Amino acid sequence: MTELPSPQTPLYHHPLPALELWLEQLGARRQRANSCLWDLHRPDWSALVELEVEELKVSWHRDGEVSVRHFPYGLSRADAEAVILAGP
Repeated sequence: MTELPSPQTPLYHHPLPALELWLEQLGARRQRANSCLWDLHRPDWSALVELEVEELKVSWHRDGEVSVRHFPYGLSRADAEAVILAGP
């Protein structure tokens, strides 16, 4: 079983299976058509998380509006989680 590094560890020090486990623990579901895309749904918003080559891209959707942000993989997992779950 994959274990997650410390929450303060930058995302670039996480092996891919650990990143996938982390996204699953957040409640995200991988898209079947593209394994780099993850859907995350909350009561007030939804997000598309993209594991891109150089960065993490998050597109939040709420009330017909889209907010997109790009985050470097140098960001700690704890910080990335806080930003994602804060919503748009």
